[in-house]
Amino acid sequence: MMPAIALAGGFGAGARFAIDTWVSRRLGISLPPGTFLINVTGSLLLGLLVGWFTHHGDPAGLDGILGTGFLGGYTTFSAASVETVRLARAHRPLAALVHAGGMLVVSVAAAALGLLLTGSQIA
Repeated sequence: MMPAIALAGGFGAGARFAIDTWVSRRLGISLPPGTFLINVTGSLLLGLLVGWFTHHGDPAGLDGILGTGFLGGYTTFSAASVETVRLARAHRPLAALVHAGGMLVVSVAAAALGLLLTGSQIA
């Protein structure tokens, strides 16, 4: 199981790099858009995954491969933290606050949406 999780993590990191590069080259906004998009979509996918496996079970152990492996490699909250610090060091405290706070709020909302879409209740 561990090699499959590690391999899935590598694929997730590769997907993150490709999407981040593509988004960053195409959008000319001042906040780091690629990492924001990746973390929000990863949170939504994780909510969908958890909701699905909650209702349907996981006899094959795919939750670890897909959740911990792929989505763990795909999402990158550590990069988001570094980008927030870079914005703050560039004397852009409002941009840093919007980036960090916005990503947190939108990512949690995306995960909740994923759970709701699968019929899971949020306590």
